[in-house]
Amino acid sequence: MKNRYDFIYLFDCTDANPNGDPDAGNLPRIDADSGHGLATDVMLKRKIRNFVTMTKNEESGFGIYVAEGAVLGRAHTAAFKTLGINIGEDSPPAEISEEAADRLNVIGLVDGLRIEVSEEDKHTLILEGTADKKIVKEWIKETDLSNEDAKLINDLLKGAKSRKPTRNETEQGREQMCKDYFDIRTFGAVMSIKSAPNCGQVRGPVQLSFSRSIDPITQSEHSITRMAVTKEEDFSKERTMGRKFTVPYALYRCHGFINPFLANQTGFSEDDLELFFQSLENAFQFDQSAARPAGSMAPRALLIFKHEGINPNPEERVKEAKLGKVSSHSLFDRLQIESFEDTPSENGKPARKFNDYENRITFNGQPLDELIKPGTSKDLGNGVTLIRRI
Repeated sequence: MKNRYDFIYLFDCTDANPNGDPDAGNLPRIDADSGHGLATDVMLKRKIRNFVTMTKNEESGFGIYVAEGAVLGRAHTAAFKTLGINIGEDSPPAEISEEAADRLNVIGLVDGLRIEVSEEDKHTLILEGTADKKIVKEWIKETDLSNEDAKLINDLLKGAKSRKPTRNETEQGREQMCKDYFDIRTFGAVMSIKSAPNCGQVRGPVQLSFSRSIDPITQSEHSITRMAVTKEEDFSKERTMGRKFTVPYALYRCHGFINPFLANQTGFSEDDLELFFQSLENAFQFDQSAARPAGSMAPRALLIFKHEGINPNPEERVKEAKLGKVSSHSLFDRLQIESFEDTPSENGKPARKFNDYENRITFNGQPLDELIKPGTSKDLGNGVTLIRRI
């Protein structure tokens, strides 16, 4: 990647729970001092991961490491297997009868187990050093093996010894994980876990701030009824009660940063960048749920600051494009959104739709919609181009 990017992302919430806090009974997150609503960076990253999974359908190079229900260690083992690096010592092979070999071949061996037949027609069961022991153990439990065959394979597992990857192998594993998983080369990951081969640590080029509402929010609490029951003793009851929490309306603001130096380290490409921005544009389109009904959450603006070199010297121009000549915070400060708390509306009512804020959003003191329309760009000078995608 050749350029540094900063961006501002605005999204709103209407009668929905944008990001519940499990430590507060799933109430919408809130700043206890100011009353402003909060949404974590993790919430947006999950929306992005889900969009990539949906659109890329596990296409090669676009896997998701932090996926729902994933066993992270399996990805580490798979990376070393792809590289052909033996992360363990092969267990001493076990000689088996032809009848046992036939039984196992009919069942179908799990990855990492194989049967070899010698010229003397001797059958040997081998556990490869690249095998994932946990997967093999799960396969034993789930497969209709005889006690004799199960004991044979378990003995192989006991005889297998693992080893720690060398520093060079860990680095190769890290590179392979970046190549295989979109979210690792985008957001980074700590992959030094005890239960799997060490793949090191990756600092991701894309970082998101917490999102904060422009005005203090109201945490609305609603009673709901349920006609079905979960326990036999509740069967005689006509209905049970529950709670649901929503925010009547709030406009949230998030800041993002894309580091080209880290992007080049992880392999985050221009195509990945485009996919990332598409994910923000569609973050809530395919994420509807009971807590976030259709249309209750929507992206309202995506303003991207692209840094480009302006120095006549080619080498200095390349350096300027990566470093930028304007600080992120000074660019973010140019977008001002007048809050209803500071300047109440004429009728004294709070905001309840995005249109209530439209005339309150300015950039460099000029109404945003007058300065730049969605789908266009504007030169801000000093090597910075403002691109508005939403």
